[in-house]
Amino acid sequence: MVYLLIILVNMSVKVNITSKGIQKVLKNYNERQAIAEYIWNGFDANANTIHVDYVSNPLGLLTELKIADNGYGINFDRLTQKFEPFFESEKSIQIVAPKHTSKMHGRNGVGRLTFFTFAHDAVWHTTYQSEQGFHNGEIRIDTGGLNNYSSDFSTVPSHTGTTGTTVSFTNLKISQQDIETIVLPFLINEFCWFIELNKHKNYAIIVNGEALDFSSNIKSIEEFKLVYPDTAVTFKIKYVHWKENLHKELSKYYFLAGGEEIYKDYTTLNKKSDDYFHSVYIDSDFFRDFDFKSFENEGQVAIFGAAKSSAEYRFLIKALAEYLKSKRKPFLKEYANNLIQSYEQDGIFPVYASEREKELRKPPLVNLIKALYEIEPKLFGSLNTDQKKAIVRLIDLLMCANLHDKIFEMFKGMIELDAEEEHELFQLINDLK
Repeated sequence: MVYLLIILVNMSVKVNITSKGIQKVLKNYNERQAIAEYIWNGFDANANTIHVDYVSNPLGLLTELKIADNGYGINFDRLTQKFEPFFESEKSIQIVAPKHTSKMHGRNGVGRLTFFTFAHDAVWHTTYQSEQGFHNGEIRIDTGGLNNYSSDFSTVPSHTGTTGTTVSFTNLKISQQDIETIVLPFLINEFCWFIELNKHKNYAIIVNGEALDFSSNIKSIEEFKLVYPDTAVTFKIKYVHWKENLHKELSKYYFLAGGEEIYKDYTTLNKKSDDYFHSVYIDSDFFRDFDFKSFENEGQVAIFGAAKSSAEYRFLIKALAEYLKSKRKPFLKEYANNLIQSYEQDGIFPVYASEREKELRKPPLVNLIKALYEIEPKLFGSLNTDQKKAIVRLIDLLMCANLHDKIFEMFKGMIELDAEEEHELFQLINDLK
């Protein structure tokens, strides 16, 4: 078989990007986010292992940084799609987490330009496979010409090789300390949920030869099964309570079939204005032909497979909602104690005229605030110091005047509560009478 030689050496191409677009990226990205995007690019290319290797000099400054993946590489025939149409609008500059699937996290090649946040030069060495064989190529960009790239894919295809891409960064602006104290902790929070999602595929991020330890962000983890009694449909559940936030991913349900992600969506406790960060992985053959686009109140039965209106799905979501609430309660008790400590330090509580008055009024006030927080953290979220003082002192005055019904009406009007939460709040305040 005769292979054609691709005559393309040091080709220079201008990327479709404006100065305004570059300035926008400079404003929105830092070194942590940029390095994370190169790792996402590798996973988007079907890699299961990403290597991050760096070398520093005696002063602690980085002299070399490489991010390598074993994905399918960058196909030269699609090079212009990967490196030219970076920005069609300002909105495309923003990289957002996918809403209902974890596949293809990157968008429009935006991450490929963000190296200027931590380095002056970037070189992509890539190998991809076509019907003719394995192709090797190189792409170069520097911060002096972010709207241009040069490429060289002039080698003859070979019969052997492995696909993948290595991006080498030089003339670096960051130090070893930046990597170890800022970047790596960020990567743990960014990818912990994704590595857990793909644990059965042995996904890993290797830093200087050692696997990044994502367990450092795990507060607790539990595995159990839920079985719908009428049809014996079984759901394998893995619950993970994270110590710190998951950046743009937030708290979600991941629906899998045979270990493969089918769909994901926010949990019922995702937007509760507290720091209860969690992921729930649900694996069942029930989801193989599941219609996730249907609505829960839909009476129509799916033609193929099941839908959100099915009894099994309703059973699952209800059981998980109750489970998450039970897990959240002790967490909120802990944070309620932290809230009281911060209120003490910040001088939020009233100053009483005498120790006797303080002994009579402060303990029930503290207990009520803790209990209110446990019911709904939103009540005390995003308040400034003056607002905190005003609410706490108003509660204190209403309690002193035995106007407990007014406390209930006040909080009921401040936030949205479901029927169960409203009943719990009413009982709590009524018990104080």
